Amino acid sequence: MQNSHVTITYCVGCNWLLRAGWMAQEILQTFQGDLHGVTLVPDETGGVFTVTVDDVLIWDRKRDGGFPDAKQLKTRIRDKILPGKELGHLNKRGERTDSNTPKNYPKER
Repeated sequence: MQNSHVTITYCVGCNWLLRAGWMAQEILQTFQGDLHGVTLVPDETGGVFTVTVDDVLIWDRKRDGGFPDAKQLKTRIRDKILPGKELGHLNKRGERTDSNTPKNYPKER
């Protein structure tokens, strides 16, 4: 699904540009050829750090209790755009990493 687009919105006042940039690089490295792009959106809202895929919220720092690690974020993106994709060393062969997704997180059908 090469038309999918990831947007990372981050708090400017919190100096989270480097974190957002690092996560964008991780996403692009893992999903090269599978995404249309990743956009970084600076925001003045205090404490905001969200990640959306095609305008669907998949991570919110406040809702999800902090920042995602690379594995958590890549898993949620994979589950949204390419549910069958292996994440290499991040998950064992054939193992789904859905355990990183909170129980109240909506599953794709």
